[in-house]
Amino acid sequence: QVQLVESGGGLVQAGDSLRLSCVASGLFFTRYAMGWFRQAPGTEREFVAAIRWDGYSTQYADYAKGRFAISRDNAKNTVDLQMNNLKPEDTAVYYCAADRTYGTSRYVKEYDSWGQGTQVTVSS
Repeated sequence: QVQLVESGGGLVQAGDSLRLSCVASGLFFTRYAMGWFRQAPGTEREFVAAIRWDGYSTQYADYAKGRFAISRDNAKNTVDLQMNNLKPEDTAVYYCAADRTYGTSRYVKEYDSWGQGTQVTVSS
């Protein structure tokens, strides 16, 4: 059974940084691309960033480019999201997801497994 557990969320001020982490178990981690998504109240879940199984290819949502960085450690079965210069509009629940595919995807429907999410709140 695949399990994804996120951590690292919290309450910060605008301009601060946070590092989210996701630990995966129950899967051959290197067979999966990994992604981060977020969902604010009353909105649909949206793509943040994704990383290929080997870490050599990434993609980002436009709002994340230059501020967020996704990385993975295949020895530890972890995927991280470093978020810098946070803004109030980044407030959301952030989810880690696994996609059993070679490449990366920004589409929710293509991901097979999801974590429970971690809350990020950015005050102005």
